[in-house]
Amino acid sequence: MEISENWLREWANPPNDSEALVSQLTMAGLEVEGVRSAAPKLVDVVVAEVIAVDKHPNADKLNLCEVSDGSNRYPVVCGAANVRAGLKVSFARVGAELPGMKIRKAKLRGIESQGMICSASELQLAESSEGILELPEAAPVGLSIVEYLALDDNIIDVDLTPNRGDCLSIAGVAREVSAINKIPLTAADLSVVEQGIDDSFTIELEAPHHCPRYVGRIIKGIDPQAMTPIWMREKLRRCGLRPISPVVDVTNYVMMELGQPMHGFDFDKLNGGIKVRLAEKGEKLALLDQSEVECREDSLLIADHKGGVALAGIMGGLGSSVQADTRNIFLEAAHFSAIELAGKARGFGMHTDASHRFERGVDAELPPKAMERATELLISIAGGKAGPVIDAVADGHMPDTPCVSLRYQRVKRLLGIDVEATEVSAILQRLNMQVVEQDDGWRVTPPSYRFDINIEADLIEEIGRLIGYNNIPGSRESSHIKMESFTEQRVSVNRIRDILVERDYFEAVTYSFVSPEMQAILDPEQSTLSLANPISSDMSVMRTRLLPGLIQALQHNLNRQQSRVRLFETGLCFIPCEDLEQTPHIAGVATGSRGEGGLYAAAESIDFFDIKGDLEAITRLTNQSEIAFTRSENPILHPGQGADLLFRGESIGFVGCLHPSVLKKLDINQSVFVFEIELSPILESKLPKFSELSRFPSIRRDISVTVDKNLPVRDLIDSIFSLKNEILQEVFVFDVYTGKEVRNNRKSVALGLILQDCSRTLVDENVENLVEKVLVQLKEHCNAVLRES
Repeated sequence: MEISENWLREWANPPNDSEALVSQLTMAGLEVEGVRSAAPKLVDVVVAEVIAVDKHPNADKLNLCEVSDGSNRYPVVCGAANVRAGLKVSFARVGAELPGMKIRKAKLRGIESQGMICSASELQLAESSEGILELPEAAPVGLSIVEYLALDDNIIDVDLTPNRGDCLSIAGVAREVSAINKIPLTAADLSVVEQGIDDSFTIELEAPHHCPRYVGRIIKGIDPQAMTPIWMREKLRRCGLRPISPVVDVTNYVMMELGQPMHGFDFDKLNGGIKVRLAEKGEKLALLDQSEVECREDSLLIADHKGGVALAGIMGGLGSSVQADTRNIFLEAAHFSAIELAGKARGFGMHTDASHRFERGVDAELPPKAMERATELLISIAGGKAGPVIDAVADGHMPDTPCVSLRYQRVKRLLGIDVEATEVSAILQRLNMQVVEQDDGWRVTPPSYRFDINIEADLIEEIGRLIGYNNIPGSRESSHIKMESFTEQRVSVNRIRDILVERDYFEAVTYSFVSPEMQAILDPEQSTLSLANPISSDMSVMRTRLLPGLIQALQHNLNRQQSRVRLFETGLCFIPCEDLEQTPHIAGVATGSRGEGGLYAAAESIDFFDIKGDLEAITRLTNQSEIAFTRSENPILHPGQGADLLFRGESIGFVGCLHPSVLKKLDINQSVFVFEIELSPILESKLPKFSELSRFPSIRRDISVTVDKNLPVRDLIDSIFSLKNEILQEVFVFDVYTGKEVRNNRKSVALGLILQDCSRTLVDENVENLVEKVLVQLKEHCNAVLRES
């Protein structure tokens, strides 16, 4: 929000220069983004009077003017259509400096011109202008234009936080300056305007929850030819508003001065009365910006008995707008619920000064005051007679002002400094709060415009702001250091990250919300939680796996000619249930060549065993024998190239190559290998235990058995270890064969057995007995038959 420093000082004028004032505002929480001059440097530009005007003998569109600055008269050639005798103007004498030019004597079509009559745009007081700047008749001739228009001013750009809607006006900022500097506040005259007519208008609040108060007033007989005075136009310009007409300018002026958005209707275009109601589905309304909107059922309308005339709290309607010939107007000042109006303007792709204020909250007690102020200003500018103020109020829906208890001890606890009780009370009173003393502190009632004061901490924040955060001394608190316990039975997530980085992976961080299409491809059997207000349609559901985000990152890299990609991520996944289940996962994706390749080595593509090895490198940290792999039936994995990871018999994740149909949907033309597992089980680790190394030699025995073709080799190994024989140290597979010599849908598996005892040397009898037991075990549990050589 931009405000004029001079206008601010009319309300509260502290004995500080501009720099100190800006610093005070920033330290009080009203951050100033920037300060700039209200006008360029204007040298030797004065108020002058046009004495006479004649046509230029050599040009049809030029005039010969005689201009007086009170001391001398000057011949000036001027091409403006609105120049006339008796007009007060801004005059740049010879030698004057304007933005980008210096005024010199010049001949225009053979006639000498000694100066220039300036337009508002030439003085950079407007972006564009038609004709020269017309000054009031009372403007003193010879006075510097800088002094007359008070152009020695600064425009302060204040960046307010959303909770400080009460400061979106000169009055709001001035209240802060007054409280900070302990100076009186010079408020605008809000006296009641004398009623000149009895005309009234019915107002019906059909949606009191949205609009609990609506104030209106009829003003008849205004002068359509009236002009907004230059002092008001200048104040509006310095607040970033473009002057339009007296009615519009007065409502904008009151909005900037008091913070109450207002609107003026052409009274003759209204029918029957005002209804504040919700729109009907599909109802359309043409707005002041020439656009047409189709209202939703939750859109609040200001309507007459024929239809909508304004989009409440956002913008007026075109059909009832004030025009150049309007003589009778209906002024509106309403209070709308900030909660109900929040986001409504954005829903229509709009953001207006009115919606900006109403969405942050406007004082419910302000509309009658704003109505009196606007009436007084409008009548003084354009004449007319005012009817009675029509104040429609739904008392049961008006906002309540809370009473908040403040404990004295709590002030020191939160601010960290001692503040005298009398100072606490004085600060709160300077902020226009009602303060009643209690045994342990105060009972405080904030003013109606302070929506942000609801709890004790809010009051303490106000005390801190007024003291000045920069005035609170820093202190070093004594620390009580507590060593965190450390257990070797816990695997650090950082250690897991390090393992993957060492294996050529890069860590990725992706959004927790993903597109429903990507989610359906990569986790088709899981329901999702949809967001009520998503950033976009591509980010509208919560992820149930990490893979959707990683695959999107993979696609991004592949589309930029990065064919070798390895990414991993740790994060929460969200499973909808009675209470939302949030489970930490770790996932990875890999594609492309196994290594970078080089002059003497071909770049081989990675396969299932590469990514399985990456996952095993992680699980190996746990020292858990309960972790195992089994064949996966996951629909997103390639048949025969996928495995589920089991922990104590329960599936905690999967690893494998994405199914060709999945790759087709993702528009990826190369094999992609993935893994995703729950993180919590692999963070548990077993402590390693020392066992004595045997001094006796080990013996290896190899056996070859035939089993069903679909039997996992892991079942053979688990079956052998289930014998729990103390001399059996290791079992491993060293060959798998399928061919014409092994028929009946079977395969041959060659196993190596490492046998060793810690107390003696094994003899053949020991070995043969164990091998016999192994064969019997495999026969009973796996239908394994010893293969004859």
